[in-house]
Amino acid sequence: MSSSAAFEKAAVDVKKFSKEPSSDEQLKLYALFKIAHKTNFAEAKAPGTFDMKGKYKYNAWKKMVDEGVTPVQAQQQYVKFVKDLEPKYK
Repeated sequence: MSSSAAFEKAAVDVKKFSKEPSSDEQLKLYALFKIAHKTNFAEAKAPGTFDMKGKYKYNAWKKMVDEGVTPVQAQQQYVKFVKDLEPKYK
């Protein structure tokens, strides 16, 4: 299975978890997903002052962008992370 196909499968699988991952796990999934889908961070609108959830998501994404994670790396990390979470949340 190609990394792109494995990523798409993992993106579907994570939605089938019986319980929601922790906040930190969700933030990591969000950031990896955004990078894997080649969403341009530079064009992303910063969240408003009182949008705390938006700020956490934005900062998690920014951190990974600053670390230089490429879309291919993000796909691979996302697939691995979902596999690691499966025993805990399936």
